[in-house]
Amino acid sequence: MNHSAATASQTKATAFQNDPRVAEAKRLIAEALAEHTESLNAVAEPDPELKDAYQGFIADYAAARGGPPLWPYFASGLGNGPYVELADGSVKLDFIGGIGVHGCGHSHPAIIEAGIDAALEDTVMQGNLQQNVPSVEMLSRLIELASQSGAPLEHGLLSTSGAMANENALKLAFHHNQPANRIIAFDNAFAGRSIALAALTDRPAYRNGIPLAIQVDYLPFLDPKDPAGSTQQAVAKLKQLLARHPGKYAAFWAEPVAGEGGYYAGSHDFFAALCGPLRDAGVSIVFDEVQSFSRTSKPFAFQHYGLDEFADIVTVGKITQVCATLYRKDFHPTAPILSQTFTGSSSSIQTGLETLRQLDAANCFGENGSNVTRHAYFADQLERLGKKHPGLIAGPYGEGMMIGFTPGDGSLDQAKLLMNILYDLGLLGFLCGAAPVRLRFLPPPAITTHEHIDAAIALLDAGLTEFAAKRV
Repeated sequence: MNHSAATASQTKATAFQNDPRVAEAKRLIAEALAEHTESLNAVAEPDPELKDAYQGFIADYAAARGGPPLWPYFASGLGNGPYVELADGSVKLDFIGGIGVHGCGHSHPAIIEAGIDAALEDTVMQGNLQQNVPSVEMLSRLIELASQSGAPLEHGLLSTSGAMANENALKLAFHHNQPANRIIAFDNAFAGRSIALAALTDRPAYRNGIPLAIQVDYLPFLDPKDPAGSTQQAVAKLKQLLARHPGKYAAFWAEPVAGEGGYYAGSHDFFAALCGPLRDAGVSIVFDEVQSFSRTSKPFAFQHYGLDEFADIVTVGKITQVCATLYRKDFHPTAPILSQTFTGSSSSIQTGLETLRQLDAANCFGENGSNVTRHAYFADQLERLGKKHPGLIAGPYGEGMMIGFTPGDGSLDQAKLLMNILYDLGLLGFLCGAAPVRLRFLPPPAITTHEHIDAAIALLDAGLTEFAAKRV
């Protein structure tokens, strides 16, 4: 029997992918995966026999990179849900996921199978000149999700990183509103680390020695302690800027939930109060969802806040594996400003599609969906810890599956101290914000359970006890 023979109704690639030998190979891999990941279900100490080799990895990295890693984190290549094994044999509870990248956790069987399917494709990378069918499926699915509650987002472009997705958004906004040359963003905004995005990002250290590529003016974000007052303040500042630079603003850049700025939630009323005057002034509205996508009651946080009518350009990334810039039809460029050799790897596109399917299967979305219910559970547990450890942990606690809190006095030193204590105990979280600096968690929404949250809370409880003894 010729296993590779194709019928008249399918391509040879389809026949290859459906070959029973391929199916059997994938079955054996899945069987082996289950056996080897079964015991990775709790934090564990490093294996002393692997210590020297692990220190060698760290030293080699530091030599090649010119400095030490942010964390001594080098994974073995295996995990189980939110648990990840490092190359020193330790197991960590990963509640940061590469800053929101691993939405299905580690070694998810469906994600591995999608990666195998991608490895069977003819090329490693897709691009503007050569795209495989999954590229079409991915872009179509993202547009469908973005427009499902009314946003007229009809077009898009895949890209390899959130920074590239945001660069493309800037290009579209400037092209559409030429000759406007300024941007409005929020205090503590973060958009990426390219030259243009470093100018937009409200972190002077990130553009040290870098020429200023664009002019950016900043608005205060919503203050959870004074929603009405802070909204009035932001609107007043916006109107002042629009009057000072009439016709000069190409775009308003907004993260619906402040990401690197500190995990502070927005609201419908806050954004609507700003978007109305922006619409009247003809300023394009960009929602940067590179970090917030899939973590609220709807796929996009702008939908969560009921802002569909204001969405001109939307960027997405991280959890989607491949990134994208989505935009209204009238923003489609009239010049060849959007092009790139790589739009994404075959693996990122296939695993991104599977991640979207897993998010749906986990019932993440909806007013009573798992993103909302798990946030309420997590926030309640953090509130309890705050009462148990007064002065060591304070809210607000973020939005959906973007969990944040202020450790101690909110200084960088105290936040780093707690982060490192938790790392050693086996819980991975990371810093965000400034004045105060906050600790954030991005649990993988497709697989996180209340039991996983309980495990994180237990580690955080122990960490806070140690934190109280060590902080200055």
